[in-house]
Amino acid sequence: MINTIQLTMLVAATFAPTAVAVSDSPNVVFFLVDDLGWADLGCYGSSFHETPSADRLASEGVRFTDAYAACHVCSPTRASVMTGRYPARIGLTDWIPGRRDFPFQKLTNAPNLQQLPLEQVTLPEALQSHGYATGHFGKWHLGEDEFGPLHQGFDVQVPKNWYKGWPRAGYHAPFKLDALADQPGDYLTDRLTDEALRFIEDYRDQPFFLYLSHFAVHDPIHGRGDLVEKYRRKLEERQATDETQFILEANPDDAEPLTREALDELIQQPSHSPFRVLPQRTVKIKQRQDNVEFAAMVEAMDESLGRVLNKLEELGLDENTIVIFTSDNGGMAGMNVGNPLRQASPDKLDTVYSTANLPLRGAKGWLYEGGIRVPAIIKWPGKAEAGVVCGEPIISNDFYPTILQMADLPPRSEQTTDGVSLVPALQGGSLERDALYWHFPHYSNHGMQSPGGAIRQGDFKLLEYFENNTVQLFNLAQDIGEQHDLAKQQPAKAKKLRNKLHAWRKQVGANGMEPNPDYNSAEYPFVTNRIQRR
Repeated sequence: MINTIQLTMLVAATFAPTAVAVSDSPNVVFFLVDDLGWADLGCYGSSFHETPSADRLASEGVRFTDAYAACHVCSPTRASVMTGRYPARIGLTDWIPGRRDFPFQKLTNAPNLQQLPLEQVTLPEALQSHGYATGHFGKWHLGEDEFGPLHQGFDVQVPKNWYKGWPRAGYHAPFKLDALADQPGDYLTDRLTDEALRFIEDYRDQPFFLYLSHFAVHDPIHGRGDLVEKYRRKLEERQATDETQFILEANPDDAEPLTREALDELIQQPSHSPFRVLPQRTVKIKQRQDNVEFAAMVEAMDESLGRVLNKLEELGLDENTIVIFTSDNGGMAGMNVGNPLRQASPDKLDTVYSTANLPLRGAKGWLYEGGIRVPAIIKWPGKAEAGVVCGEPIISNDFYPTILQMADLPPRSEQTTDGVSLVPALQGGSLERDALYWHFPHYSNHGMQSPGGAIRQGDFKLLEYFENNTVQLFNLAQDIGEQHDLAKQQPAKAKKLRNKLHAWRKQVGANGMEPNPDYNSAEYPFVTNRIQRR
């Protein structure tokens, strides 16, 4: 008996707008990790996290050093992967549902869609129309119920009826997730992998698109017990270091921004000793990778990748399967202060700080490189040279047109995509693209910086903040840590990039921000006694 998916695929193959034979089509595995920082893998420089499977994939594929998420938080990046479009063009520019407004904000958050519109043609829909079986496993976070995966081009969804960006009951069973059975002692990352491997088994004889979108390594920071003990021993054996554990970061958009020297002095003061939103819009950013629970989460995720790669080999599918590995934003080196009154206990910092992004500056929720630069590895057997390191700047919107070209499928004529195909870069060439763009007209959960946008053109990156219209300019080839602002030294370059950023925002119809009618700077957390007593 033909099941529903087989019938759908038969019809799609019959009416597919291409002559490509289904049997010749490559499988696609898209392995998306949540909150994995650029420096969290061994092949990207981590000496604490052990990631042999990702390192192996890098040796078998192309590893990109300058890969970017389309946003420094999750939902917009995921919308970009699904559509090939910039979040600003879609109108989905913040995580869902987003942070509420507070009186201490000079501006109000811009409108943000609460779902990926159904009229957007998604990557799985495009592949499904050419005979692909499509499976979604893990995190969605692009809308509830009728905007979920089964309405956006996926044949299979695990878990069901849970569309949010975090696991419902943590990483240890019971998970309380529909269509994902568990036993005592089960770990969520492992169980999602079990289901993904079953999908590969079930559809091994036809082309498939596997979207393994792990909740890991997003908080809550729950490592698997055996790996937590491994990293606890590893940390105990590590030689003592005098490296700074946290630094202060301020808001560069303030009227008189604090210098690095001033920040290093402030962090020594009692006023700045707590772990919370601090005076003068300062917050603490983690500088060491030493969180044993998080390291265990990273290795469990890496084991998942290894199991997928091994299953493809076991079934003889590895030579006809494209594997793409990446993250949706930078690592959580800054604590979540969506509730600006939140305060972390000094003895529980590993529950609120995941990792360090050095040598990159900033964290998830920031427009500095630590928030948007991510790992990205692509394995394309027989078509892309193995073990190559590529410095071409790429971004999340590129995966959609890339996968279609790799599968020898035509672009969707009814959908404008902002990404470019990475095929030339994968085959030793360069990309014909002028610049990359970011737009975040919101206040972030992970710091007290002003909302803003950014553009990268060549080696130069300009950041523009929306409260006081401050700009920063960095040469990333010379200053990957974004410590030396060149805006005053090179005003012509800053003006050119700023004008280009403004023109792009107009072109894509980016949402703007409005002045906050209830603005009251005295409501800033921990400034007044009234707020402290709440």
